[in-house]
Amino acid sequence: MTVRVRFAPSPTGFLHLGGLRTALYNFLFAQQNKGSFILRIEDTDRKRIVPGAVEAIERVLTKLQLIPKESPGNGGDYGPYFQSQRLDLYRSNLDTLLKNGNAYACFCSPTRLDLIRKDAIRRREVPKYDNKCRNLSRKQVEEKIRQGLSHCYRFVLRSEESNFRDLVYGPYDYNPAAHEGDPVIMKEDGYPTYHFANVVDDHLMDISHVLRGEEWLISTPKHILMYKAFGWTPPRYAHLPLILNKDGSKLSKRQDDLRVESLFSKGFYPLTILNFVTKIGGGFDEKLDDLVSLDELVDKFNLTSLNSSSCRLDMNRLDLINQLEIKRRAKYPLEEKMLIDELKDIVLKRLLDNKIDKRVLSEEYIRRVIHWASSESRIVTLKDLASSDFSYLWEPPTETSFNSLHGFNIKGRSLDDLISIIGSSNEGFDRSELTKQLKAFAKKENVPFPVVMKFLRGSLSNLKEGPSVGEMIEVLGIKETVSRLSKVKKYLDSNAIQDSRNT
Repeated sequence: MTVRVRFAPSPTGFLHLGGLRTALYNFLFAQQNKGSFILRIEDTDRKRIVPGAVEAIERVLTKLQLIPKESPGNGGDYGPYFQSQRLDLYRSNLDTLLKNGNAYACFCSPTRLDLIRKDAIRRREVPKYDNKCRNLSRKQVEEKIRQGLSHCYRFVLRSEESNFRDLVYGPYDYNPAAHEGDPVIMKEDGYPTYHFANVVDDHLMDISHVLRGEEWLISTPKHILMYKAFGWTPPRYAHLPLILNKDGSKLSKRQDDLRVESLFSKGFYPLTILNFVTKIGGGFDEKLDDLVSLDELVDKFNLTSLNSSSCRLDMNRLDLINQLEIKRRAKYPLEEKMLIDELKDIVLKRLLDNKIDKRVLSEEYIRRVIHWASSESRIVTLKDLASSDFSYLWEPPTETSFNSLHGFNIKGRSLDDLISIIGSSNEGFDRSELTKQLKAFAKKENVPFPVVMKFLRGSLSNLKEGPSVGEMIEVLGIKETVSRLSKVKKYLDSNAIQDSRNT
């Protein structure tokens, strides 16, 4: 069997993690079986279409390297790939069902349908259509149509064999005719419903396997009945387990933090996001490392290893994976250069209204910052380096902040000695060795060691807490550290002269 799978989102919102998991697993399955991954847009619900959603979906898939072989943008031999452009196909296949007695016109008004629903609720029953119009004669139907009465078309649900074996959930037996009324397959506006369109499209596009969310599991027997009504062979089905929020609630397209483009904008990388969704629900024979390449995901994917129980999102894991991705990128010259350019752009935007020190924009310095921040796991995304916690990396403390250093008994000759100790270190110094020297300085000057470190922290960053002083000196570099301490000395000396004059 030639494997052909499809990802068929509705453009009623932007791609979120649940939809991405479906797209990814379809892509992995197609790649693993040397088959075709197809993007089809199910846009028959015209009232709920979000402008720009289709372009956003294609843009996200491209950025994630989940490139469909056939799609609205790429074309293909089985198009059109918008359902709204396939209306003639649905109409002709509807005619087939009307002729063989598996579909009929329904003239029930919204008022009558609402009364049926309310009556069922009153009797504490599941609301369902009573199939009234199924019994209309051909003559009655023709007369109502001639009168111009609005109508839809329904599929005849029969109590026939519709059980199937799901590749994830195993044997599934559900008789829709015993629990549901005949479903609408063509709406009054001439657009098909999901149930009808996806069956017709999957058949005409030679789809071999349907991988979709668990919420469609209960609808599959109904779809199989439609295949039987046409005399077609249904594809094989695999339903992916339900994804829940950490608190057990259902995911919603309105959750902005679950939108893939929103994650991009926050600084999470494509490989990070792909690896994150593979941690939701299984699908691999062996336990994967937290970060593996897309090729490795293809190689290790196993559809039958998917869990059938629902799974919960742990967004903290996304942070961990992105830290690993930054470390990975920093190892390769080409990707490291991309990180440097990205961080430079972030810093430029942050310092837009300030006088920019060219030193902090040098490739050498930005590279050092990235390697320090990633190796010490100080950040989750590069954007974190533009937060107030790391502002000292790009902007030295101002003289106003030096006022807080007056209380320290480190100035004059003592400060000269401190600057000399640090200045004598080479770039790439040993932190432990510098700590020994600073402790010796504290003992000689009879100043508690923590006081020395607080003074250095304030002089270099104006922060009360954060990275160790040794880390600060290492990332700033000896030259910049000495420069900042020299400015502090000049300020304190100047104020000492002013104080003596005042007295």
